Amino acid sequence: MSLPKTTQDAEKLAKTSTESTLANDTPFFLLSVHETATKLNTDAENGLASSAVTALQARDGPNQLSGGGGVSPWGILAAQIFNAMILVLIICLAVSLGIQSWIEGGVIGAVILINVTVGFLQEYSSAKTMDSLRSLASPNAQVIRDAKSMTVPSPQVVVGDLVEVKTGDVVPADLRLVEAMNFETDEALLTGESLPVAKDVNAVWDQKGADGAFDPRDVGVGDRINMAYTSSTVTKGRATGIVVAIGMKTEIGAIAESLRGGDTRVRKVRKNDDGHAPWHRYVSAWGLTVWDIIGSFLGTNVGTPLQRTLSWLAIGLFGIAGIFALFCFAANSWKTDKEIILYAIATGLAMIPASLVVVLTITLAGGTRAMVKRNVIVRKLDSLEALGAVTDICSDKTGTLTQGKMVCKAAWIPSRGTVLVGESNDPFNPTEGDLSFTTESPAEQADREANRQRGDSPPTPPAAAKGDELVQEHGAPLETLLNIASMCNVAKVFKGEEGWMARGDPTECAIQVLAHRFSWGRQSLVDGDSPKWTQLQEYPFDSDLKRMSVIYKRNSDEKQFVFMKGAVERIIDACTQVQTAEGLVPLDEEMEKTILANVEALAEQGLRVLGLAQKSWTAQGGEPERAEVEDSMVLQGLVGLYDPPRPETQGAVRRCHHAGIQVHMLTGDHAATARAIALQVGILPRTMNTLSKESVDAMVMTAAQFDKLSDDEVDALPLLPLVIARCAPHTKVRMVDALHRRKAFCAMTGDGVNDSPSLKRSDVGIAMGQNGSDVAKDASDIVLTDDNFASILNAIEEGRRMFDNIKKFVLHLLAGNIMQALVLLVGLAFKDVNDLSVFPLAPIEILWVIMITSSFPAMGLGAERASPDILHRKPHNLKVGIFTPEVLVDMLVYGLFGAACNLATFTIIVFGFGDGNLGIDSNNSIGDGSELVFRARSATFACMTWICLFLAFEVMDMRRSFFRMKAKSEHPWSQFARDVWANRFLFWSVIGGFLSVFPLIYIPGLNTIVMKHASITWELVVPVIAVTLFILLVESWKLAKRVFFRRLAKGHPEEDAEMSGIFSAWATQEVTNTNTKDRTVVV
Repeated sequence: MSLPKTTQDAEKLAKTSTESTLANDTPFFLLSVHETATKLNTDAENGLASSAVTALQARDGPNQLSGGGGVSPWGILAAQIFNAMILVLIICLAVSLGIQSWIEGGVIGAVILINVTVGFLQEYSSAKTMDSLRSLASPNAQVIRDAKSMTVPSPQVVVGDLVEVKTGDVVPADLRLVEAMNFETDEALLTGESLPVAKDVNAVWDQKGADGAFDPRDVGVGDRINMAYTSSTVTKGRATGIVVAIGMKTEIGAIAESLRGGDTRVRKVRKNDDGHAPWHRYVSAWGLTVWDIIGSFLGTNVGTPLQRTLSWLAIGLFGIAGIFALFCFAANSWKTDKEIILYAIATGLAMIPASLVVVLTITLAGGTRAMVKRNVIVRKLDSLEALGAVTDICSDKTGTLTQGKMVCKAAWIPSRGTVLVGESNDPFNPTEGDLSFTTESPAEQADREANRQRGDSPPTPPAAAKGDELVQEHGAPLETLLNIASMCNVAKVFKGEEGWMARGDPTECAIQVLAHRFSWGRQSLVDGDSPKWTQLQEYPFDSDLKRMSVIYKRNSDEKQFVFMKGAVERIIDACTQVQTAEGLVPLDEEMEKTILANVEALAEQGLRVLGLAQKSWTAQGGEPERAEVEDSMVLQGLVGLYDPPRPETQGAVRRCHHAGIQVHMLTGDHAATARAIALQVGILPRTMNTLSKESVDAMVMTAAQFDKLSDDEVDALPLLPLVIARCAPHTKVRMVDALHRRKAFCAMTGDGVNDSPSLKRSDVGIAMGQNGSDVAKDASDIVLTDDNFASILNAIEEGRRMFDNIKKFVLHLLAGNIMQALVLLVGLAFKDVNDLSVFPLAPIEILWVIMITSSFPAMGLGAERASPDILHRKPHNLKVGIFTPEVLVDMLVYGLFGAACNLATFTIIVFGFGDGNLGIDSNNSIGDGSELVFRARSATFACMTWICLFLAFEVMDMRRSFFRMKAKSEHPWSQFARDVWANRFLFWSVIGGFLSVFPLIYIPGLNTIVMKHASITWELVVPVIAVTLFILLVESWKLAKRVFFRRLAKGHPEEDAEMSGIFSAWATQEVTNTNTKDRTVVV
């Protein structure tokens, strides 16, 4: 590649181009920026007008690859029909029809139809929800429209948009670069090259064929260095570009088109180095392929861990159902009469929760919808199950615990004094807030404040002054500080139609606003026809180095300077001198103490402190090394930025402590700043002064202190630090590993590229939706759309709610299965004169009970509200899962209670009030003395239906009484009705099932011929009493549980502690207590 000497050459080359592989046959990489903007009717500085975006979206469609998303109704319907549970029902249907039991077959068909229909409708709705969430969770794009910077989902990007990208972003569309600074992208997806590609906005081409024509195909994608391509990752620098292609018209879209149809589920055969494979590897590959298909069909290798667990449970229950069916034949001397076959089928089906996995999927999808309303986007369903188990949250400070709206409150110039900025309601308005100046340093002001508190008279506050007056008064030292603040900065501050606005990182915006207060904004210095300064090089902020540097040329005398800003410790490392009133002085140990004392004074006010430095630079050939540029700098001053905590953060942290969750702050700020903010939001106790020095030192560490410790030394710490300041990405990884070694379950927040390892290593990775990089989002499990710490607690609360609800409907379904199976199996003992079992429930009745009492109430329980105490419990143990000892015991107890009540109903009517005559052929017809059995069967049918339905109400809270689920209610006598009415789906599911019993019992023909029972009168009192007794038994059991758990809590008072319990462990720590590795349990 060679560059033409003039722009006219490039225009000539573009005009002679005859064919192009790019969108719309336009070789945009051959056009200048101006030509590209003109061709696409956009503005290379202010972007598109909002009015044009809608029309472009309608014309070109969404910016996404076709075939990769969407919802297939046929696929969902096939999945509903061709799964293990439904196929079992279909087999039972075939058997029923095969033995000409048309009625039973019809009911089984109805059960299949209802399950498939409800499952299809709910799964289709859930799939549509998840598909929309995938678009929300897709990488966002920072676009400029109407001269305003805004964040939009990548699918909403249109051709002509002006897009800003920075390190860590995924390029949202094919771009013709407009502006780039040290910009490199990883294009391995396109070119296969492992090395990043450096970009050059001004690159043009001069390649001609033998006939003088130019073919753009001769320039490969990797050589078009004035372009950035969709799906490539920005590895360095920043850039702005005009979108020239979206969706399938991009270069990556062309590749996707060529790869369609290549997906396969067949396992690949592992071959040797010579390309051959022994025969047994082919057998192994096909065997594993068949196993994968079977596992997918059964649901044991797809979905979330909980979905796979419940699929295995269903398989186990299917095996038990088969055994129970054999019992039915064995109890009747292995006779194969039609009624025995049907009873065996009903007994088997009673043990199979056909709707279990479907209801779980619907519940998880409903949870994702609820999360969106609470500013949380779920990227991986597994995280829904994990959220409720979180014991520790490691959170960043800026923008998460705080508002992310920084204001520069002070600037210390060692050679002059301190500039102070007054209060302002608009952080971006440089005309709000008074400027003042004092000759005292921050450390001197802090000493004076301490003396005033001991009784000294307060000093006269400095008078307000204008920015240009201060520049004239203090001259070069202040000008130098402002040069660094303004030009070592990529943020833009400008006045728009709606007032003052800023574009860029919050920290840089605050410093840029400071420069604008003195009319020293970056654009006034570097833009225009005769700019005062020209930027030559930029070394962007690095999360490891924690500083940023630029090289500028002063156009008036051609002199070059290096400007640097960053964390004070890293700036000091790069400096050898300090600018003072006496001139340049060496940055020795004494001077460093003075600087750090001023840093401490600012940090104790809760200010984030940055250092500013500069030096002269002599131009050299080639691109200079960063280490050489950032050496022998001169410290020019400090700036203090205030980022107020979010109003809701303190309450959210307190609620975390109540929920047994420890909150750790991992921030890049100075230790004193981090400590001040942590005290404000409650991460650190306000009574720190009552703790031992060793405990206080262990609570707040710097990354340097933490990283110096070996893993064994970290494990020997009694407790892990609550605050780690000056935190680097690898420190976050070590913190996650340390928590895992203590058996903690941790959530980690992150926004930068280098946060990806810690996000992946943590149990729940949480990315920031507004200020997070696309790489961080891709590594995360959930994304916060508002970057707010309180939303993390919302996600945990929602995760716990879903976990609770899953336990509730699993308990309801399986307790009902146990109840039905016990009644049917014990019922085999009732024998008539022909030694055939007389069924307490007819097969058709049990099929109806299964149909009416399982799916709909379970769906209602899945949508149940959170319990009042959901954030006052310890996190659950994910290894134990939903099948806790309490759930397993409840399942058995409720099943036994229900079975006893149902069998008692049948027995009392037949043997108590009746003569015990079981009749002849009572399983088929009402003649030959079977009237008593038919009447008892009606009562038992009503009893079974009602108990299974009211059990759904009882498990709404697993411990509290159904009649007092809200402890402190203003309506104690009617609270249960309010609670039931709050979940209308569950309410109508129960009421509808309850009322369905009456027509089935009293409609002539339907009762005796179809349902195999008869109309009843006084016998209806028996199931009413039995249901009442069942409710009393369940309430007594729940009362016994409450007493048991209260006594258990009294025996372990630390487990019943609230917020104070989080910090109480620190009060008992001694210096010598370094050999314990036990994790403190907090509630």
